[in-house]
Amino acid sequence: MKKTFSGPAIFLDRSDINTDEIIPAKYLTEVTKEALRPYILEDLKLEGFDPHGKKLKQAQVVITRANFGCGSSREHAPWVFEVNGIHTIIAESYARIFRQNMFNGGMLAIELPREELDRLFAMQQEGEVVIKVDLQGQQLSASAGGHSELFRFDISPFDKALVQAGGWVDFADARY
Repeated sequence: MKKTFSGPAIFLDRSDINTDEIIPAKYLTEVTKEALRPYILEDLKLEGFDPHGKKLKQAQVVITRANFGCGSSREHAPWVFEVNGIHTIIAESYARIFRQNMFNGGMLAIELPREELDRLFAMQQEGEVVIKVDLQGQQLSASAGGHSELFRFDISPFDKALVQAGGWVDFADARY
């Protein structure tokens, strides 16, 4: 599956969203990634958020707060985003294992300072926010209601190579 790192964003305005909220443990017995699809963020309790709503179904980017993906170390958490067409998450920080599982799967875990995230969150007032990621240039643009802003992000050369290759398996196949 071709991964897209740009598109409409959904905002989850809370820190410490854990892997049990991303994909409940009762679904970890599923034998395919695809079987996880309908359960994305099923247990997330957040005012105004509907895990079965149109906004989540259309989202290709998640924008959230600090310590995203904390809790149990499970690959299923990034997988459920992947099978739902979400390959980019933008947050202040991540749980270490979740972050690495994103890169291992060829997905982007972009970190931005709180002040820049606040500017992104404020853009929601202008309409739907669309993110365009330039991985090579390590920057992203956010646009809403005719207004756009540019944000720079850091990514290690190794993590960038994993994303460009499509994930760890493809990276290793090409090199070893």
